[in-house]
Amino acid sequence: MDIVYLSLDHRPGTIPDSLTEAAEALDTLWAHTTPEDGLEHASARTGLRRLDLLLFLLPPDGPGAQSATGRSAALVARSYRNSPLLKLRYLPPAPAPSSPGR
Repeated sequence: MDIVYLSLDHRPGTIPDSLTEAAEALDTLWAHTTPEDGLEHASARTGLRRLDLLLFLLPPDGPGAQSATGRSAALVARSYRNSPLLKLRYLPPAPAPSSPGR
């Protein structure tokens, strides 16, 4: 299993909601997860300036498969693109790495 740390920075002026924000972000990630992502477990923690995410992924299938870091970044980017809630609270995530492999 691979573990990847990612974070989303809050938009300026956003007030973090420590009671619901992490759960809502995780619900959004799970709603946009595909089997190819290999996501097995995820956790989130709300900070003052960002949301911290730990994603636990299965190893990639076969040679040439995208790395855990790439799959995680792609999942977060896909979730962000499709979620008005994430767009409202956070700045856009960094682009996903383009290189295959671990």
